[in-house]
Amino acid sequence: MSKMIAIWGSPGSGKTSLSIKLGQEIYTRKKSTVLLFHPDMSVPALALLFPHRKASELYSIGVPLNQTDISPEEVMRQIVITKDMKNFGYLGFTAGENRYTYPSPTEDKIKALLSILRTLADYVIVDCTNDHGDVISKMAIKEADTILRLCTPDLKSMAYFSSQLPLYADPSYKTTEHIQVLNIPDADLYMPIEDVKSHFKDIACTLPFSRALKQQMLGGALSDMLNDKKYRAKLAELSEKVV
Repeated sequence: MSKMIAIWGSPGSGKTSLSIKLGQEIYTRKKSTVLLFHPDMSVPALALLFPHRKASELYSIGVPLNQTDISPEEVMRQIVITKDMKNFGYLGFTAGENRYTYPSPTEDKIKALLSILRTLADYVIVDCTNDHGDVISKMAIKEADTILRLCTPDLKSMAYFSSQLPLYADPSYKTTEHIQVLNIPDADLYMPIEDVKSHFKDIACTLPFSRALKQQMLGGALSDMLNDKKYRAKLAELSEKVV
């Protein structure tokens, strides 16, 4: 039985980085098939993750979503893989695509897509956008077995959640079951970490700042495995909570 994990949170909180690194941790520890789905069309993830690849080597999930009926075969054709992780795939949008490239998919079509993804992998991780108006992310949060809510130790994150959480009041979003994760995105000694922990209260995991991870992000190498024992140890703890 496959498991779907949705990751959402405030702008700039590190959702994409966490989704990839958590997926890699699960892939390594569980020897499982993992799919990462990045539905953000404002910043197409495949252009961010694979900046050095030819355009012909990247594919778009918009293609099957634009068809009358979504087929597993067409979805599989859009999966991007790396040479060293053959059972680990990426799905998303490519450089130049935006919200006007394809017609907006219906909820039924998105639900069909998420169902297909479950048949293709043991674990499906959805890197949700921070926009409540994004239908794909909303459906993923509703359909997911586990939801991670990512925040950062700053006023921006606190303001975001005070504004956006009321939009998720419907019980179908399962907000009382979300696992809250605090991500330390920088080495700034003056970040109000303890104050933010007090504000959000139920922080299940705190991810430390990782210089190696930041270098991967800046260098377009997030698909590479991370060599940071301290960060990986926290990822291992988090993976046990979600699998």
